[in-house]
Amino acid sequence: MTLIATRPGAGAARPYRFPQVVRRSAAGGQVVAAHLPGQNLAVALLLLDGGAGREPVGKEGLGGVLAKALEEGTAQRDATAYALAIEALGTELVAGLDWDSFQVSVQVPVDRLGAAVELLTEAVRTPKLDPADVRRVRDDEATALRMDWANPGPRADAVLRADLFGADNRWGRPLYGDPDSVAALDVDDVTVFHSEWFIRPGTLIVAGDLDRIDLDALAATVFTGAGGAAPDKGGPIEVPLSERRRIILVDRPGSVQSTLRLGHPSPHRAHPDHVPMTLAGTVLGGAFTSRLNHLIREVRGYTYGIRGDFASSRRFGRFAISSGVQTAVTAPALVEAVGEVSRTRLTGVTEDELAVARSWRAGQLSVELQSPRAIASALTTLVVHDLPDDYHARLREALLAATVEEVSAAAVAHLHPESLTLVVEGDSALIRDDLVAAGLGEVVDHAP
Repeated sequence: MTLIATRPGAGAARPYRFPQVVRRSAAGGQVVAAHLPGQNLAVALLLLDGGAGREPVGKEGLGGVLAKALEEGTAQRDATAYALAIEALGTELVAGLDWDSFQVSVQVPVDRLGAAVELLTEAVRTPKLDPADVRRVRDDEATALRMDWANPGPRADAVLRADLFGADNRWGRPLYGDPDSVAALDVDDVTVFHSEWFIRPGTLIVAGDLDRIDLDALAATVFTGAGGAAPDKGGPIEVPLSERRRIILVDRPGSVQSTLRLGHPSPHRAHPDHVPMTLAGTVLGGAFTSRLNHLIREVRGYTYGIRGDFASSRRFGRFAISSGVQTAVTAPALVEAVGEVSRTRLTGVTEDELAVARSWRAGQLSVELQSPRAIASALTTLVVHDLPDDYHARLREALLAATVEEVSAAAVAHLHPESLTLVVEGDSALIRDDLVAAGLGEVVDHAP
């Protein structure tokens, strides 16, 4: 065995380059692709404007049920035959949604991409949607949500969202619905939602070696037979900030800890302050080295971890802090968290803190955008948020170039400690008096 006494030094960092983006109209639809020379894997993703934001109020969870139902057979073959066909290509159908879009994708070797896209199109455009299958999928989804909602957190998340955005509109309800909303869905709800949003052309996203991929042929497969105009995306939603801070107490009798969710509205994804706002959130609570985690985990010992950051969609955003703390320190943890938000807004960030945040965010970006699937996801960001093709190419430099003054100004503009809603899910009998005494704001009990 040979031992090397001197370890080799780190090599020079290679410059980060986002792949070339190609856009074209073909077969009545739009194709957005990234060229990955020499890459043997390719991803095709059909992006539809049928996200959770399109679900009617009272029908939350439609998209999640439909995502699972797509694999339950098509007009051409039953569920078993479809599963065998997709597995024979060494791939799987990946379906999911967010507030702004519904996405269905496959990842295969380049020479199998055409066949995989045919199967993807078959599932999306002509699903069988047999009533018995739809009911079974719906019941499975409702059961999974009941199990999830038995844990601390989902109720607190739902209460915070309803308070920030209003329970009378879709934005103020859970992304995937709740156990009751999903259980109440019927077969017609699912089939109508499919007919409204899944027959439209959408956008075909492709990431792979474009020298070996026929984009026009793929487009013909995906868009032939699709129809309907592109839906109006709508502009940003102006969500007013609360005029006062308050605490909403969600009673969980017997709980040995309290689940904390603090938040207020914030700008949409394409806002020009996105980069400095993201970095301000990283310094405050978006990384293990953040101010919140250092104070409340390391110094006070109240929690195993606490996180705070900005999250945004096409039309709205929110700043939120989440944690779980011991019941006995519920009020002190809230006081410290609100105080740290206030301090960040008042004093801004330091150069040392920002240097760590810049390096981490820029490095994370370079590491994450490596695989064809990650590149395809980045392309969906361009389409959904109407961002320029060179957005990702410039994003790393924008992160590294952000100054203390810019990030501190974003903290002033977009952190609002006086407008926070503080949701606490815990044993009301043990914590209510302490929360009142803390003086953070009016304490109101959540009505189930």
